[in-house]
Order: sequence, then structure tokens, then C-alpha cells
Amino acid sequence: MFKRTHTCGSLRIQDVNRSVALNGWVNSVRLHGQVIFVDLRDRYGKTQLVFNTEAFQGDFDLVKKLSMEDVISVKGSVQKRDSSAINPKLPTGEIEVLVSDMEMLNEAAAMPFLISDRNSATEEFRLKYRYLELRTEELQKNLLIRHWTYQTVRRYLSEHDFVEIETPCLMKSTPEGARDYLVPSRLHHGRFYALPQSPQTYKQLLMISGFDRYFQIVKCFRDEDLRADRQPEFTQIDLEMSFIDEEDVLQLCTGLTRTVFKEIRNIDLPDPFPVITYSEAMERYGTDRPDLRFGMQLQEFKPYSDRSEFKAFKGAECVKALVLRGGSKYSRKMIDQLTDFVKHYGAKGLAWMKVDAEGLTGGISKFFSPELKRKIQQDLNAEAGDILFIVGDARETVLQALGALRTELGQREGLTDKNVFKPVWVVEFPMFEWNAEEQRYTAMHHPFTSPKPEDLDTLESDPGSARSRGYDLVVNGYEIAGGSIRIHKRDIQRRVFRLLGISDAEAQQKFGFLLEAFRYGAPPHGGIAFGFDRLVMLLAGAPNIREVIAFPKTTSAMSLMDDAPSPVSKEQLDELGLQLKEQ
Repeated sequence: MFKRTHTCGSLRIQDVNRSVALNGWVNSVRLHGQVIFVDLRDRYGKTQLVFNTEAFQGDFDLVKKLSMEDVISVKGSVQKRDSSAINPKLPTGEIEVLVSDMEMLNEAAAMPFLISDRNSATEEFRLKYRYLELRTEELQKNLLIRHWTYQTVRRYLSEHDFVEIETPCLMKSTPEGARDYLVPSRLHHGRFYALPQSPQTYKQLLMISGFDRYFQIVKCFRDEDLRADRQPEFTQIDLEMSFIDEEDVLQLCTGLTRTVFKEIRNIDLPDPFPVITYSEAMERYGTDRPDLRFGMQLQEFKPYSDRSEFKAFKGAECVKALVLRGGSKYSRKMIDQLTDFVKHYGAKGLAWMKVDAEGLTGGISKFFSPELKRKIQQDLNAEAGDILFIVGDARETVLQALGALRTELGQREGLTDKNVFKPVWVVEFPMFEWNAEEQRYTAMHHPFTSPKPEDLDTLESDPGSARSRGYDLVVNGYEIAGGSIRIHKRDIQRRVFRLLGISDAEAQQKFGFLLEAFRYGAPPHGGIAFGFDRLVMLLAGAPNIREVIAFPKTTSAMSLMDDAPSPVSKEQLDELGLQLKEQ
């Protein structure tokens, strides 16, 4: 191998006549008689090589046998391309390297799919050969964005007095929320470590230890049902601060997010970010992850439906509508498709009315008086060419169905430009959610989230109305960060545990170390965790987080490349004191 003097993306017109040595992969080969053109590629770019019988001192027959993805080493001199051969799309497009010698470093077998065309194979097939897919320009760019984001985050937090501290990956199992991944102990048969779902208890302990500003970019593990923006192992930007309140966290993380978007994408996000309450988000957008790139807010419709003759909405707890600009173009077939769509979210149906020059028409318009239709059109600011979609049902069903429909319509209408970013803070989440199946309350965020001080007096008498000091950062409909001000007093933590159905004895068993630590001077503290993979996905404009993770799992938590999870030998199981049950 010739010692590399330059990368395949670094040579420019000022390097003409320089002797160079390049190493890389053959990206393309073009035969022109006694002249052969080869594009040589590495992660920095491409350089055109020229082989001809006059300048080349090696085996020309070997050059003729070059094929895609062969790994070669060459040396030669840089020359200026003919004006007609200049490639303005490449930074190296004004030059080429006249090769004098070449060494074959590794001959590549026929590729299982085209490196230059990811669509030439299914995603499952490409994941099997992920190390080849990672050669593609798109994925290399995504991983570079990930790298730059790492560095920006570390620099920003270090400049703001944060200390990077690693926390254990083998910890006590404290299942609350998603299932833990368990690791059996060889030395202590019948006992298990858990892989951390988050470093939550450790970072609270660090606050008690006096490290008032902690962060780490950390791997977390959750054994949960997967989707496009979830993986069984994922990365968080985890941080915690002492002697602060919600405003301090929001201000710091707004600055961090603005810095990341500016340095990685040269995009100026607003300062400050808008802030809405959880209740406002649900009522206006039908979700606690609102996409603010477009309007189309949910609007109250019950005052109108109650005055109509449309009986299907008479007994409904909640009736809401949204107005789609230019939606009168939707055919009955398209409306039927949208009706089936909202049924997946619990709605019994989807009512509609179109707006033309005469007013509201079609759908359920016949059940409304002319005067009422005029008032609806005026109050909802509906114009000719628009369509109204209406759902009436239990409030939760209405919000869920219309919220999902709003997102679907935004995508159908091209209102979700991936190069536009609209951040929003969502605050004052409920402390608890009612689990009808288990007939108990569960924590909306986690059991260490502090209730708002003004709700402490009614915490036991009316837990369903208790608000938390939790907050989420949402960008374009994705939750990219979530956190809260924590409970730092032992008595309040016990009250919350009891409301969650965790007895004092169970709390001591699961979290005794934390409750004990609270006895020794725990400062007020709070923090947040950014979904790092999701953040990079947005920065890269990728459709899912698998596109920005080097070696991701499938949606069934499989690694197709190395066939994980895989069986283990009986000897390994015996060492761990384990025996597999027959399925």
C-alpha cells in the first residue's frame, strides 16, 4: 500500500503537478480503449483517476479487471481536466490524477445490492449487509451529522459548567413503564441486573452528591413495542441541574437546541420557543406532540351541533371540527378513506360539510339551519373551497381521532416541509393517567416527577386533576426531549408512590437507596433527556431513526446482520443457573 498523502475529496486546482498517493474504493470504471477512467471514493469524496499505457508503469491488464468496490492504492500526479470534462458537481471536478502505479489491496466480490442505489434492495436485505449500506453517501452523511451533533452538545454543555459523568449500565431492576432488559448474574444465581431505561435515579443521586450540573450522552434500553422512531437500544442526551426551576431548564435547553440547529444546519430557531400547556395542546391539536408547521387547529363545534337536527351528536360529550383549506376537492371516495382512518382511533365516523360560494353544503349540512350555517362559517373562518371535518364522541376519542386526522391531512397537503422546524415547549402535564385495565393510576412521566406546589393539598383527594412540573420539547410533531422538576422530599415521594399503588414496603425494596439518600440533604433539582437519535433524524431529514444509527435493529428488535438475539449454549445457561422453558 502506498502511504496516503491526500483523501479522495481534498485535491483542488492548486494541486496540479503535485505527486500524490490515494487509497479508496472503486466507485465506477469507464473503459475508453487504451485509457481507463476510474472514480476512486472514500468518505471524504471522489477523485477521477486516469490510467493510460504511456504513464502507467504497472500491469495494465490488472487495471482492465477492476470492478466496483475493489480497494486499491494508487500514486500519480495531479493534472487539470480538459474544460469539456470539468464536473461542477464535484469539489474535485476540475482535476484528475494521472496514475503511474497501482496496488490491488482487496478484490471485492459481486455486491449483493448496488451501493449507488439503496432502493435496489429492501430495507431488510440492506440491514443484513449494513456494513455495505454504510458506504452509501446518504448514510455516511447522516453519521457525520450525528458526529457533529455529539461534539456541539458536549461543547455547549461544558461551556455552561456541566460535568460529564458516566453512570452504570448494570443496575437494579426497577420496572416502572417499559419492560427492563435483564442480565443474569453468574456469581449470584437467581439474581439479575437490568440495563438502564434511563439513568434517572443515578442522576438524582449525583445532585445529592453535590454535582449541580451533570450530563452524559448515554445508551438506554427499553423492551417495548417498536415503531419508526423507536429502537430497543437508543441514545439520550441526559442532564440534571440543582437549585433551578422549570424556566431555568427551558432556557438552557432552548439555547442548546438553537446552537445545535445553527451549527449543524445553519438554521436560526426562534428565541424563545413558544410555550403551551398540555391542556392547550390537546384541545387545539389533539396531541401533546403538536406539529406547528401548519395551523388547522381543532375548534369547538358542540355549541352548533347541539342547535342542529343532527341527532348522532346530541349525546356526545365533545364535538370538535377542523377546517381544511382547499379541501372541497376531496371526493366522496377520499372522504370514505379518511372515515376509515379515524375509525382506527376509536371514532364511530367522520362528519363533513363543504364550503362553496353559497355557503355550507353536502354531508351533514342539511341538518343545520341557514342561519346556523352562516354562523358556523363565520366563527370557524371557513371560506369557499374549504371542507369541515367533524367528530363527536367522548372527549379523549375526539381529540385522538381529530389529532391524528390533522397530522394525516398536513402530510397529504404537503404542509410538512422537512426543512422547516417549529419547536414548542409543552408544560403542565397531568401527574397521573388512569389505567382502566389495572384499575390504578400510573405516572404520566415517571414516579419521580414533582407535582405543582399548588396541587399538593388535593393530591390524594383528586389525583386525576393534579398537574406535574413536567415539560416536553416538541419539534415538528416529534418529542425530542422530556423532563421535569423532581421530587426532592422523602414524604412527597412516598405520597406519590402510594397513589401509584406502590406500598411503603415495595418502595423500600425498589427505591430504598434513593429514599435513604433524600434524608441527607437533597437539593431541589430537575432535568431533561433529549432523544438523541430522534434529534439527529430531524437534522438529517431522515424518515426514521434507523437511518441515523450505524447498526440498528428492525422493528421486531432483530439485528439481521449478526443474527441477534441468538441462542446460547447449554454450558452458558448452566453457568448462569438458568433453564429454558419449552414454548
